[in-house]
Amino acid sequence: MQLRPAELILNEDGSIYHLNLLPNDISTTIITVGDPERVSQVSRYFDTIEVKKGKREFHTHTGHKNGKRLTVISTGIGTDNIDIVLNELDALVNIDFKTRTLKKNRIRLNIIRIGTSGSIQADIPVDSFLMSEYAIGFDGLLHFYEHGHINHTAIEDEFITHTSWLSAKARPYVVSYSENLAELFQDNRIRLGFTATNIGFYGPQHRQLRLAPSQMEVMEKLTSFRYENHCITNLEMETSGIYALAILLGHAAVSLNCILANRVTGEFSKNPSKSIDNLIQFCLERLS
Repeated sequence: MQLRPAELILNEDGSIYHLNLLPNDISTTIITVGDPERVSQVSRYFDTIEVKKGKREFHTHTGHKNGKRLTVISTGIGTDNIDIVLNELDALVNIDFKTRTLKKNRIRLNIIRIGTSGSIQADIPVDSFLMSEYAIGFDGLLHFYEHGHINHTAIEDEFITHTSWLSAKARPYVVSYSENLAELFQDNRIRLGFTATNIGFYGPQHRQLRLAPSQMEVMEKLTSFRYENHCITNLEMETSGIYALAILLGHAAVSLNCILANRVTGEFSKNPSKSIDNLIQFCLERLS
């Protein structure tokens, strides 16, 4: 099947539409960060940089560290951007741009998110590191794709009941990390968590400035939710989308979170830049 120009959109130079990248511009090991300025925070530790490209909020550096070819790309904030980034990264390695057809031999990407997050459990301190074993998405992205049984419906049903989730909102979906890729990052500095991915920063995360959230009590219910030995540990805005699309597309993904805030105690990191940099260095050590 040949993909039509309106489906596979390419720029005049043959690069993929939003990311402005050519197939040879990326490695099969991809680090994603939200903030475009964080791309250079990662790539400054590379031994060499061979690609520097950017368009909109999507900035990409590809280079080598200790002989390992790595790509770091900024996604911007939210699962709507993740939908663009994951699909276009996959297209770069699994679609022939000249013939507009799917390649027979599929390439599997390793995708590692390095992001910031806020914990909702009192015993998870600021400046700690957390790897998302599970993610629950409130964004609805998974429901726009045929997804079979990649999500954990029993956990979803229990969560919906516990929180009295409004039927007017998207049904929460629960997805998990790649166990094989996660083995690279097993360390006593890394705790495993159950991450909630929100569709916004204020109302969706139950922050109130001038607008009141529709269910203020949900924050307390998020904190108190338990399923077997799992509780929801932290809030952010990309992980569920990364996990869902990675699974559907046949890639491996893990999300590493630097905890900058604790919503229970009200604390915020006194040196967030240093904490994020420590997580970046830890990640690069394990990858290279």
